[in-house]
Amino acid sequence: MISPMLINRVKELRAKHNLSQADLAKAVGVTRQTIAALEKGDYVPSLLLAMNISDVFECRIEKIFTREENYENRV
Repeated sequence: MISPMLINRVKELRAKHNLSQADLAKAVGVTRQTIAALEKGDYVPSLLLAMNISDVFECRIEKIFTREENYENRV
């Protein structure tokens, strides 16, 4: 089985747009804790949340979220 890792640029883009975690959370309808977990890689967003985040940053989802190219094969 292949297990891809999701890499995101949420923290980087949030800083670039001068938004706090709380600001971004309010804009996309989640808690600040959800944004913190997302930035740490502890949370994988739903498609709807990813779309809402891309709307806030005015860029494509692929510019924010990408799969890590090095997959680990599991037996």
